[in-house]
This record gives sequence, structure tokens and C-alpha cells, in this order.
Amino acid sequence: MNLRFHWMLPKGGEVAMKTAQETSRVLTTKTMSPAALPDMEGWVQFARSAEEAGIESVLLSFSRYEPDTISIAGAIGLATTKLKFIVAYRMGLMQPTIFVQQINTLSSLIGGRVALNIVAGSSTAEQRGYGDFLEHDERYARAEEFLSVCHSFWANSDEVNFDGKYCHVEGGKLYTPFVAPDRSAPEIYVSGHSEQAQHLALTQGSCWLRLIDTPEKLQPMVALFREKGVEVCLRLCVVCRPTREEARKAAQALLPDEDIGRQERGILTRSDSQTLKQALAVADEVGWLNEHLWAGLVPYYGSSSITLVGTPQELAGAFLAYKDIGVTQFIIAGWPKLDEMMIFGREVLPLVRDAERN
Repeated sequence: MNLRFHWMLPKGGEVAMKTAQETSRVLTTKTMSPAALPDMEGWVQFARSAEEAGIESVLLSFSRYEPDTISIAGAIGLATTKLKFIVAYRMGLMQPTIFVQQINTLSSLIGGRVALNIVAGSSTAEQRGYGDFLEHDERYARAEEFLSVCHSFWANSDEVNFDGKYCHVEGGKLYTPFVAPDRSAPEIYVSGHSEQAQHLALTQGSCWLRLIDTPEKLQPMVALFREKGVEVCLRLCVVCRPTREEARKAAQALLPDEDIGRQERGILTRSDSQTLKQALAVADEVGWLNEHLWAGLVPYYGSSSITLVGTPQELAGAFLAYKDIGVTQFIIAGWPKLDEMMIFGREVLPLVRDAERN
């Protein structure tokens, strides 16, 4: 199996950014951030460039700072032909029947190019703003019931009946199916590092989505999931330059100024995400996890900003080392958003594909 490479869809206003200074100034946590508005011109440019670069899918993140992911996937999907969309959504914000109806409708509009990134929740304050007052562990228990109902609909059951603690469906029937050339249901990426997240991925998911770490540390966990028939996808950032020195200098340039750094760190530490708490602890304890893997941006840009830094040859070798332990997919981001993706598609991806052929 060839490695599968996905990319993070930029937030509104990010596609045109070219410098680290722009990155630091335009924060999604600011009230007037452009991320709150759709950016169709930038997104379509990015999506078509992703197709050109050989990227399989883009991940659409969900939060109160951004527009609705299902709507965005439909709009960009109609403007592209090959690119797939991993739509992040938080279970429990709507009933499972209407959720399946929306995803099935989306699949029919864009030729089945849709997968789901299931997130049980974020910060307690943000969840309560959506009307969700469950705590961390209960959110995962609800997500398991929610996905059980979804899978029943995707299995083309004549009638769905479910009586759980969190979900109740009686005589459920949908006449709009999930439409795709090779699947009767979307791939399910389950995010999170907690025991509850891992259990959900093993019982209801097709792929466990977690942060990158060193191959040595990940190997036992990856082996467990692969034995159970569940793929493993890693989230990370990349900084690729012609020399290692240039790459490290470019990575360091992404650090924000002191005022912005303090604001962002305060916001991140208020989250109850176990994934983020673990990533912050790693970033505080050690900057470099190995010679190419850097956690220095985590306190300012979040858990998924652990970064592979190096030359095209070094990065290709790193991806293949993860393949050797059983990792099959990656969701990547980089700065500048568009430029870093095109560097990856032009300089790194051909080296990976050549190695896989040989």
C-alpha cells in the first residue's frame, strides 16, 4: 500500500499569506479574524493546487472560529474533480439521522469524495456554547452510540432502531444513500490520544488520527491498531528547504512575538483536550524529539504543529520510516500554506513514490 498524503485546508484569509509575520498577526482567536468568513477564492486556488501537487484529501477543521465544514466541502467539491474532503465534525451537535442525511447528500453532490474526522469535543466552554454540557469521557461514550446509529444507516438497514443512553432512534429510514464509486459509507477518522478516543477508533473507526511522534515511540501503538484492522494517520507540519540549516532557520522564523505567544498559550492551556495537554507537556520538556522532529511551535499554534524539519531527502526518509512501522496516512500543514504544500508535492512526494516503487 502506498502512503496516503492529505493536507490541512487553510482557514479563511490564510492562503495568500507569505511570511511568518503574517502568520502571527492573523489569529483565529481574534474576534475580527478573517477565518470566520468563507474564502472561496483562496480555497479553490488551494484545492486545485493540492490536486496538482498529488495530495489526496484536505482536512476541514471544526471550531466556533470558522464556517461550517459540511457547507465548505460541498462548495469546494463542486469546484474540483479529484480532491477528497475529510470533514471534521463534533458528535452530539445534531441528531445522527439528520447528520447521515447531510453527509449522504454531500456525497451525492461531489461524487463520494468525503470522509469524516470525528471529534468528541474541544474546550468545555466552547462545547457549552454549542449547547453540549457533557464532560470529556461522556462525550466519547455518546460518540460511540452516535456512530453506531450512523453505521446502521450506511449498512442500508431497512429500518434503524436504537435505544441508548445518549441516542434514541425509532423506525429510522433514509432514502438518500451514501454515493461513492468504491464505498457504501465514508471513511471514519477518529481523533484523540485518550483511552476513550483509542477505544472509539477501534470500535467505530477506519483510521486512528493522532499526533506525530518518533517512530520508536509510536511503533507498539501502531502495531496494535493495525492488528485490529484500523489504519493509523499522523498529523504534523513540515518545513522543507534545500539544506538542513535553511530548514531549521525557516522553522525558527515561525515563532510568534512575545505578546502573541502569551495570548495563544493562555487560550490553548484552557482546553480539556488530552491530545493538546500531552503535546504541551512534550513541548515544554524537550524541543526536539529527534534530529528532524520539532515541538517548538506547539505552545503557540496547537498540538498539530509538531514539525518535521529538513531537506527533501530527509523528509522522504522520515515518511518511509513511519511506513515501516505500519503508519499508512499523514495529514500535513506548513507555512506559507500554499508554498509549503507545493514544495512537498514537487520535492518530497516524488522521492517517496520512487522509493515505494523500488
